[in-house]
Formats: sequence, C-alpha cells, structure tokens
Amino acid sequence: MKRLPDAEFDVMKIIWANEPPITANIIMEQLGTQRKWKAQTVNSLLLRLVKRGFLRSEKNGKERVYFPVVSRDDYLKFETELFLKQYHNNSVINLVNTLYRDKTLTDEDIDELLQWLKKRRG
Repeated sequence: MKRLPDAEFDVMKIIWANEPPITANIIMEQLGTQRKWKAQTVNSLLLRLVKRGFLRSEKNGKERVYFPVVSRDDYLKFETELFLKQYHNNSVINLVNTLYRDKTLTDEDIDELLQWLKKRRG
C-alpha cells in the first residue's frame, strides 16, 4: 500500500462514507463547495485510485460504479504506522509526549489511558 495524495484521500473519504457502489456524480455532489473540481478531475482521480488498487470499478449501464478495495480502517492503520515510524521513531511514548507536551491531562484522560493500556497488556 502507498500513501494517498490529499486529493485522492478526499475522494476515498467520500467513498468510505457511502454504501457501495458509488458513482462519480455522487462524489461530485458530496464534494460540494469543498473542492471546485470538474467531472474530468474526479474521473481522473477515480482512475488513479483503481490503478493503485484502492478501488474496483464496473460498468453499470452508461456509467461506472466504484467499490472500495481498501477499507478505511486498513488505510488509517497504514498511515498511522507510517507517521509513527517517520516522525516518532516507532515510539508511542514520543507521540504522546508530542501531543501533550504543553497541555494538562485531566484525571479522566489519565484514567482512560490507563484502561486502554491495561486492555492492551491483556
């Protein structure tokens, strides 16, 4: 799996948020004012996502429909692991220290973290 450029990730977020299959028209509608893309741009992004193995497409009458091949959870896990490796030397502690360096953790935050750690320990 490879990291998605922001534009392709925006398209995938819409695809993951909808029940498959999805069409380019639905994607265009849901992008709304967020992006000022023309249909040709969306179709190019969809074609790239198919070539990268993130989507599968089928012809349905006159239009193409798209199905996700990579799940949202699998992609986010991949991105998070990449981020942790690249920026935090695979250290969760370094990540947490960066996130909370100048912030105060509430007792509830600490309790939640402790419960999470206990679950992880098994």
